[in-house]
Amino acid sequence: MTPTSRASITALAFTLSLTGAVRADEVSDQIDAAKKAYESGELRAAVDTLNFAVAKIQEQMTANLLRLLPEPLEGWTADAAESQSGGMAAMITGTTLSRRYSRDDGTEVTLTLMADSPMMPMLTMAMSMPFVMQSNQDMKTYAFKGYRGMVEHGADTNNYEVTLMVGNRLVIQGKGSKLSDVKPIEAYFERLDLDAIQAALTK
Repeated sequence: MTPTSRASITALAFTLSLTGAVRADEVSDQIDAAKKAYESGELRAAVDTLNFAVAKIQEQMTANLLRLLPEPLEGWTADAAESQSGGMAAMITGTTLSRRYSRDDGTEVTLTLMADSPMMPMLTMAMSMPFVMQSNQDMKTYAFKGYRGMVEHGADTNNYEVTLMVGNRLVIQGKGSKLSDVKPIEAYFERLDLDAIQAALTK
């Protein structure tokens, strides 16, 4: 076995240790099968089997991440949390988690968490160059619990969009419609465990 192959299997085993809820037998069996296929010269089978093991680990990691999105506030309902991670989409947008919350009166708030998003350098630039936001009269600087960001709200609309930079790799966005102010978005921000989210998304 080459050092590269040995390193790949070791990396899979380490990832497995970080996701204890994964069905260890299923993943371990696939890693063992991939090792045997590789040693037998069945390289395509080894790759396919390793990819299956990786997919199973990613499924569990995604399930754990989705639990970090809060439950609806009193009087609200929520759609199932969604994730976009892995594949070509992740190379463009990073890992993205989202959940939509709504009330009977039609008010909606959607939370989106983005790790390694291309939005991060753009936000950093906007924060360090005030004239960028001054060119858009609907956009203003914003801060929440010490985190910097921006809020966008047109004077003739009841839609709000709040974007926060959390650490160096995480962007949190709250979009709301039929709102009189940003308080409903902030109420959902309050329910986010930012430390847990940063730890989970940046492992």
